[in-house]
Amino acid sequence: MNIHPIIEKLRKLNLKGMAESLEDQLKNETSSALLFEERLGILVESETALRETRRLEARLKKAQLKQKACMQDVDYRSNRGLDRTLFMSFENCHWITNHKNILITGPTGTGKSYLGEALAHNACLKGIPSKMIQLSHFFEKLKAAKADGKYLKILAELSKYELIFFDDFGMDVLNTEHAKDLWKIVDDRYNKKSTIMVSQLPIKLWHDAIEDKALADAILDRIVHNAYKIELSGNSLRRKTEMSSEEKSVKP
Repeated sequence: MNIHPIIEKLRKLNLKGMAESLEDQLKNETSSALLFEERLGILVESETALRETRRLEARLKKAQLKQKACMQDVDYRSNRGLDRTLFMSFENCHWITNHKNILITGPTGTGKSYLGEALAHNACLKGIPSKMIQLSHFFEKLKAAKADGKYLKILAELSKYELIFFDDFGMDVLNTEHAKDLWKIVDDRYNKKSTIMVSQLPIKLWHDAIEDKALADAILDRIVHNAYKIELSGNSLRRKTEMSSEEKSVKP
């Protein structure tokens, strides 16, 4: 029987995984010894695996993560106050299904953003739509969206993400307009979605990073009280890496 027309039909039906698996079976002589149900099962598994890979790639693309960070690569040897047991407990993503937040603070270079991205990457692996937002650029994007009528569309899109990771909170004091924007987002997510917030500022100083104190109260009330807190300390990991590289390059 000429099987190639069947393979082409599978491709036209967008069943690429099944088509490739069928081609592999034709090349593998041992496949002929399998029962029909077994061979069909392999085709279905191949198609399922390919579609899940595509969905994962789409989630990672939408997440817009900047680093290739994953929870398995987190460095626990450095003396920066990271509780391994606590951090690894986040791997099952129950904190997201329970609509909790995670706040990560510490000096520059201590790996705050890496931890946030590792958590977001892990969520993507678990099938959870996630998004990283650099706050320093985000408010300018919202300002432009207000001018061209796309503001509400952006807010609606953000509401679809089960996890949003805000990086660099507190780099600049939020004016009233920016604080209102942030409040709308966190208020919409409160007790329904999860948020990661990363900042160089200790949490006790976050109130000072928001110009309008009424909005500061409202924002922090929705972020802080139902959150896990990771407070990092110590010297810059980047500086340690640079110093180690310099030492290796010095000849005796």
